Amino acid sequence: MTTAEFNRKTDTRELSIEGITEPTILRYFEALNAGDFAATSALFAEDGIMYPPFESGFVGTDAIATYLKQEAQGIKAQPHQGIIESLPNEQIQVQVAGKAFTSWCGVNVTWLFILNQQRQIIEAKIKLLASPQELLAMRRD
Repeated sequence: MTTAEFNRKTDTRELSIEGITEPTILRYFEALNAGDFAATSALFAEDGIMYPPFESGFVGTDAIATYLKQEAQGIKAQPHQGIIESLPNEQIQVQVAGKAFTSWCGVNVTWLFILNQQRQIIEAKIKLLASPQELLAMRRD
């Protein structure tokens, strides 16, 4: 998918995250919330890695898209605020705090992204911010 095709699909830009103007991060949440997992994974570098909660990393856009199709159906991310930091090699680190909602629960989340010089996601770590008791209570039987 080209950037122009992606932009046409997501031009309903209502998302705003306090402290974040990086287009890649805004597109990530827009595509994820739209259930467009191909567009979400297209924001990653070819060898980008996603570390979802309780999972080892998924490497590459195909693996990330497959994981999202299997596990992220119906998830709505509600990012609230974030911080951007410059890293060596013209990379940037973006930390975003917010909530994620499924049909059966809502939980506080932090997302940590590292973007390369081309502003592709090379690493995304998703961390649930809940106590062990809260996590056990959310477990599906």
